[in-house]
Amino acid sequence: MAGSRPVVSRRREVAGGSARSLLTTVLGEFVLPHGRPVWTATLVDVLALFGVEEKAARQALARTAAEGWLSSDRVGRRVRWSLTRPGRRLLAEGAERIYGFGSGERRWDGRWLVLFVSVPETMRDLRHKLRTRLSWAGFGSPTAGVWITPHPGAEADAKLILDELDLSGQAMSFLANYGALGEERDMVTSAWNLTEVAERYDAFIDEFSSLSPDTTDGVLRAQTLLVHEWRRFPFLDPQLPNELLPPTWSGTTATALFNDKHVRWRAPAQERWTELAGQ
Repeated sequence: MAGSRPVVSRRREVAGGSARSLLTTVLGEFVLPHGRPVWTATLVDVLALFGVEEKAARQALARTAAEGWLSSDRVGRRVRWSLTRPGRRLLAEGAERIYGFGSGERRWDGRWLVLFVSVPETMRDLRHKLRTRLSWAGFGSPTAGVWITPHPGAEADAKLILDELDLSGQAMSFLANYGALGEERDMVTSAWNLTEVAERYDAFIDEFSSLSPDTTDGVLRAQTLLVHEWRRFPFLDPQLPNELLPPTWSGTTATALFNDKHVRWRAPAQERWTELAGQ
């Protein structure tokens, strides 16, 4: 699981409800599947559904283009935008991660990937970067200098992160089973704040379980918000095996809700997008 997730650009992907972040969701949900250029006016109008002002929408487009995700061409007095090859690749990777997240069985052979890496207290910025990136990759830290995950395949992500931070020479990794001392669940509680993750799932359920849009713009807005909120969870939930989760895990309910709403709203949302994109 973790090995398929890119570690590049994660910070901007989990940014709050900014115009830039919402634009990324719109590009991935509507522009990418259609594979056609889209007018500036279309993107501005869609972002307006979320209260984004025109100036902020245009700034988001310019910044996204500056990062290499979009290219533009002028047709008369109008401008249209196309996804670049890197933009398509990153959005496709994101879509795979979002739509596949939480699905499938969580079989586990009981092995842990254990990573030892120590950064001096004086190097606070480096310590913060390490903690942030390993956490996004699904690792938890039960004690200082020790990182764990029940997904051995995450070692590839860990190596990439450590290489980027120039810390590979100071790290060690092991595959191990939990021993006879202490309680495995206590280690999990120390490594991850599952209560906070569960609260985020509960908020997602509260927001979308009763949402029932009755206009075409409302469906497009609801579908975008659904995906926009859901795309945060791959970076919040370490996807622990069922044996390590609390007895009633709201992530299961939230996953079923996302899949149900996404299927239900997808067709009418795409139809409305096609109407707007043809303007």
